[in-house]
Amino acid sequence: MQGLHLCADLIGCSQGPWLTDGAVLRDLCRRCVSEAGLQAVSECFHAFEPAGSGVTGVVLLAESHLAVHTWPEQQAVTVDVYVCNFSADNRAKAHAVLEQLQAVFAPQVARVQAVERGTIA
Repeated sequence: MQGLHLCADLIGCSQGPWLTDGAVLRDLCRRCVSEAGLQAVSECFHAFEPAGSGVTGVVLLAESHLAVHTWPEQQAVTVDVYVCNFSADNRAKAHAVLEQLQAVFAPQVARVQAVERGTIA
């Protein structure tokens, strides 16, 4: 159950359809997961009403999950990337997903926390 959980608060993000369009955000997340070498097994994305409001979404991974929540009215995004390291060390892949998303969202401020999960002292 050992793994890495990255939590990012992205403030002052660039405007773009990924903040308000569930299909666009889903495609972006799926691409980032695939390019990092992680395996998507399912997904769920929801765009809030009225149109132009935020989106919440998750990509379930064989390695765990990616969750993204957008607040376009605040130009803010939160991202959680959690990977377990059961059969391989996936830390670099988790960082790659977050880096790719940050490149698209282009936040003015990024607050990132890294939590090592399942470590028994």
